[in-house]
Amino acid sequence: MVLKHLIDELDQQRGHLFGWVPIGLGLGIGLYFHLKVEPSLSILLTFAILGIAASLLVLKSAPSLSPILLLCILCALGFSIAGLRANWVAGPVLEYRYYGPITGRLINIDRSFSDKIRLTLDQVHLDRMAPDKTPKRVRISLHGDQRFITLAPGMTLMTTGHLSQPSGPVEPGGFDFQRHSWFIGLGGLGYTRVPALELRAPEKGSSLAIFRARKAISRGILAGMQGREAGFAAAIAVGDRANLDQETVHALRDTNLAHLLAISGLHMGLLTGFVFTLIRLIFASVPYVALRLPIKKIAASCAMIAAFAYLLMSGASVATERAFIMVMVMLGAILVNRRAISLRAVALAATIVLILRPESLVSPGFQMSFAATTALVAVFGAWRNVRLPETWPRLPKFLQPIIGVAASSAIAGLATAPFGAAHFNQIAQFGLIANLASVPVMGLIVMPGAVLAGCLAPFGGAWIGLWVMKIGISWILSVAEFVAAMDGAVTYIPRPDTAVLPILSLGMLFLIVWRGRVRWLGVGGVMAAILLWFQVERPQMLVSESGNLFGLMSKQGRILSHAKGDGFVASAWPENDGDGLDQSGANNRAGLVTADKVVLAKFGSQKILITRGKYAPEQIAQNCHKATISILAQKAPEVDGCRILGRAELKKLGSLSIKEEKGELVILGAKQATGRRLWTR
Repeated sequence: MVLKHLIDELDQQRGHLFGWVPIGLGLGIGLYFHLKVEPSLSILLTFAILGIAASLLVLKSAPSLSPILLLCILCALGFSIAGLRANWVAGPVLEYRYYGPITGRLINIDRSFSDKIRLTLDQVHLDRMAPDKTPKRVRISLHGDQRFITLAPGMTLMTTGHLSQPSGPVEPGGFDFQRHSWFIGLGGLGYTRVPALELRAPEKGSSLAIFRARKAISRGILAGMQGREAGFAAAIAVGDRANLDQETVHALRDTNLAHLLAISGLHMGLLTGFVFTLIRLIFASVPYVALRLPIKKIAASCAMIAAFAYLLMSGASVATERAFIMVMVMLGAILVNRRAISLRAVALAATIVLILRPESLVSPGFQMSFAATTALVAVFGAWRNVRLPETWPRLPKFLQPIIGVAASSAIAGLATAPFGAAHFNQIAQFGLIANLASVPVMGLIVMPGAVLAGCLAPFGGAWIGLWVMKIGISWILSVAEFVAAMDGAVTYIPRPDTAVLPILSLGMLFLIVWRGRVRWLGVGGVMAAILLWFQVERPQMLVSESGNLFGLMSKQGRILSHAKGDGFVASAWPENDGDGLDQSGANNRAGLVTADKVVLAKFGSQKILITRGKYAPEQIAQNCHKATISILAQKAPEVDGCRILGRAELKKLGSLSIKEEKGELVILGAKQATGRRLWTR
């Protein structure tokens, strides 16, 4: 009986199964990233081949169950694609801390967490390091006086600095920067206080010609538009964020307007939509042409060209590639006389992205952009089929665009809110207001101004477009600052358990993609995810991998052991707790016993001693008997009757999560939680 009902339900899905293709691939990719042990290449290939072969054999004997079997095939393919991609991008990673000469070719410029200019170099040479051990790419932040050089794309630089391998999660289960670095080819990160010098000028005809063109456009924007608006304009035009100050970025983030900086679906959609509409209007204004040529397809082709040019000029980041694929799928649908905006088109775009970059599945950009797009298409698709009674009043035409923008912002905001809260630990309470006031200006003033500047630049008239852009950008930044200053603008949310987002996503997708009344089971998945989120328990104590910082949870929030140092970790812990205090504020909370460089923390029946700096073994032995466990930022001596974790143990375990269970101390290292993967070896 159950099998019969299952078969009947599957029959109802005929014609609507394509939406499950990216879901199946995503399940397999998610399984790969969830593993604690790296599968070998032979296992990846065998898993894919046997899974497909076995499923194809069963398809012949049980065609009625083919959708389930095809989903298994897609899972196997997703698993293998993710594993093969991880092996394909493999490169050397620093095995130890390095200090010495660093030489490399400049391929990117941006800003670090501490608001310093940051350079990405390839063709790297490190002193006394074999080529096969040297990272393909390194990233260094410039500290100190760096006025001795004018940075140019493709130039070969030389400096002396510190490098180390990318760090792991700041806490077990947290964001894995090591994995992120692995997939973008970064094998070393560091900084220099020594002036960077030009060793060799950029080569002509280099593969970095597009990068040079982007920087030239950025310099033109900065020269033609003064003030903070210039940094915003350069960011949305060519993806150059090196001139954005942190104050502006924080204001945009606190008002849910940070998506305006990332060249993604909104920018690509606004640009191609403007070009498509403009070309179509131009041709439509000539009756002879409009009656004889397929002007809609011509406009779509021109919009495709504009999208490709924008992809190149923006730096072809992952977010921009994703947006480009989505736009090309939708414009391609116009060329073949299909509906441009449909769940099928969204599913096709997601499938292409997952095949090309399976690692994007676990990124906030992929999750938020496809959540917003899927929700918008599903809601407006359902609304299109609604037939209102003739007696109902109709909205005036001038109100319809306003209502449309408001509805779109609300739907996209609700769809992306849980993902933004999970990844960034905050919800912009007045984000809808800020978006309603800013997104129309972005579409009607800023993006058309950018197109106008690009068209007039060859004739020396770019200033006209830049002037138009500045008007719109000034309004957006003013809105961001005004809304961010409102009381209660930001609500902080604790980081959910790793199972929450997958359950939430599957529940929402089942609700949207499945056909029939059974789809409402998806609501149960959403409610289960929310319930799990509300029940999340943050670790009683966290210890950084360096051993120099720890945080004890109290009734008032997490108490940080030090007001300075380990800045990135110190900002991440309170954020993950859903706490809005900075490091200094969290350090001022009472609850720790501090003497010199020794800090004692108590929770339950446990006492933990954290020691910074250098101490003689006899001093350590004297102190360690006062606590259940001692954690040192130096080599741990052997002391009878003492449990000590030193620098070597911390390096092996990574950052620590410590809690008490049934009177016992339970310690989990971030590297234990991650497992032995390609990027952790």
